Amino acid sequence: MRLGYFGPAGTFTHAALLASPRFAEGSEAVPFATERDTILAAQSGAVDAALVPIENSLEGGVNATLDTLALDATGVRIVGEEVLPISHALIARPGVATADVTAVVSHPQPLGQCRRFLADALPGARPVAATSTAEAVRTVAESSEPWAAIGTEVAAALHGCSVLAEGIEDEHGNETRFVWVSAVGAPSPFADAIARAGAGAYKTSIVFHGAGDSSPGWLVRCLSELAFRGINLTRIESRPLKRRLGHYLFLADLEGREDDPEVRDAVVGLHAHCEVVRVLGSYRAAT
Repeated sequence: MRLGYFGPAGTFTHAALLASPRFAEGSEAVPFATERDTILAAQSGAVDAALVPIENSLEGGVNATLDTLALDATGVRIVGEEVLPISHALIARPGVATADVTAVVSHPQPLGQCRRFLADALPGARPVAATSTAEAVRTVAESSEPWAAIGTEVAAALHGCSVLAEGIEDEHGNETRFVWVSAVGAPSPFADAIARAGAGAYKTSIVFHGAGDSSPGWLVRCLSELAFRGINLTRIESRPLKRRLGHYLFLADLEGREDDPEVRDAVVGLHAHCEVVRVLGSYRAAT
């Protein structure tokens, strides 16, 4: 079984993959450089399924994942999810002290999650964005500059770096939610196993948008299709539709399965208000 993940090795997504009970012995973990590449690999069948971050309890949605699922990867479905507690470490090459650090490299999410620590401990260090925490640690390991990275202790060990500080996140109890995606219509024993596994309640993820979004009450009318049927929203988020300024698409998570009568009827009802309504997947919530 080939399972893709947003890599490289040492990212939090890699940690979530290895911690997942669905990562069976003998499975091959295949890293990809971006969230988009990871999802499209599942769509093309290059991997049997793929794991990507979609939401963080401090920073909110992962835009690259949301945009790819909503706009680009119409041939994948969400088939499961994982939740991983997140703790960050400040990492540097051996011999570099905290007082020496002139720049801090990491993915934009961890840079945001450690904002207060960086302001207090490293007020003169400039933030440098990287594609992942693991890539940030690799960059610091290979640089001759006195830089530090925010990443995992696993990545520090992989690249021969030192941990200058642990637990540097501003808010403890931070968690990231990851979703498993697989190709629509393709036989996938892994996706079937995920669907059968777990004891969590079902949730359904949808995306919708419409030409009427500039009219008063349009979003209220859309959400009333859910509210009047007693369907609870667990998350809703907007993203630019990438056409013209002021037009958005909405991604929402609902309680229930897509073949439940109330959910099915609500999705049908949304079509009366929207150009596009698409179910991204029905799956068991992480417990």
